[in-house]
Amino acid sequence: MRGKKIAIVGSGAIGLFYGSKLVSAGCGVHFLMRSGFDLAAREGIRIHSSTGSLHLERPSIAKTSSGIGPCDGVIVAVKATSNAALPDLLLPLLGEETWILTLQNGLGNEEFLASRHGAERILGGLCFVCLTRRNPAEVDHLGHGTLSIGEFEGRSRPRTEGLCQAFLAAGVETHLVENLAGERWRKLVWNVPFNGLCTIERGGVDKILNDPVLLNECGCLMAEVRSIAAAEGHDIPPEYAAYQVERTRPMGCYRPSTLVDAEAGNPLEIEPIWGEPLRRARAAGIEAPHLAALYEKLKSIHPL
Repeated sequence: MRGKKIAIVGSGAIGLFYGSKLVSAGCGVHFLMRSGFDLAAREGIRIHSSTGSLHLERPSIAKTSSGIGPCDGVIVAVKATSNAALPDLLLPLLGEETWILTLQNGLGNEEFLASRHGAERILGGLCFVCLTRRNPAEVDHLGHGTLSIGEFEGRSRPRTEGLCQAFLAAGVETHLVENLAGERWRKLVWNVPFNGLCTIERGGVDKILNDPVLLNECGCLMAEVRSIAAAEGHDIPPEYAAYQVERTRPMGCYRPSTLVDAEAGNPLEIEPIWGEPLRRARAAGIEAPHLAALYEKLKSIHPL
């Protein structure tokens, strides 16, 4: 991937962090910045991290996709709530063999992109990282950073391996996965309870971990996610849920992205993270009362 032209669509915390990492690995990264353009042009893009900070003094930025043009690859890091705008944003970036990697949360995003741009282009990535954005061009990396990347259709290809190697060269723990759908469910084991409960309770992950009632609810939600995943052919052992709880403890008072969006009055990714898993549970005849209740509470906080 060294020297390849890659566009970042969605220059929020995720896009800025992983895009800047790829720049450090020698990739030709172009950031689509519909907001924050002037700030990034004036001061550059900064990533603050205890594992190694980055300052891109003269990043390649553009206000429009046509200002970037066709690329070797595109990384989609916008929230799923912006999916309706994606086809128009992506079209000027696509050549005949351009791949598209989505780093979005939840279920259904690969399918959405595949239906519009062709399944053969699509890769999926799952991030486990704690990030907050100070301003539109500056990000704090608080911990973790692991990536899992796989093809939406079929087994891994040289492009998948090359992308993983590029992130590894940038110091990002990266795993190539052959079962992308299974990995999506594994991430939901964390995202459904912690993102959801933190938003409802208006507190960081420490509030969930330190309250026996909330921690028990977290466990119930994890069990339901595992049951739905199993119905779709993805077995997730109970030990994995316990591992995710322990993995969360060092995060301290970290506030997940859905809570941050709710406090800012932004649209929430309710449907891909909570709605779609619930619909799949009902289609499979699986009872998921804790997920159903959480879904309704989230919708009442921020109606769509």
